[in-house]
Amino acid sequence: MSQPRRSTVYLEPELHQALRLKAAATDRSVSDLVNEAIRAALIEDEEDLRAFAERADEPLIAYEEALAYLKRDGKL
Repeated sequence: MSQPRRSTVYLEPELHQALRLKAAATDRSVSDLVNEAIRAALIEDEEDLRAFAERADEPLIAYEEALAYLKRDGKL
């Protein structure tokens, strides 16, 4: 693993306070919590992109048609 890089991030005061409180309550550093949150967001993005790619060949249906299907099936 490479050496950590230093960065300046400006947080809203309320978020900063919540983050500091969580760090204290969990005996972790603010940096650890921020890194974990960023990693989770990037993983979620990767999963979304993979799902989009897997469904790329599915036929498109119009919004109105989707509503009609829902209505027909009693789900709307």
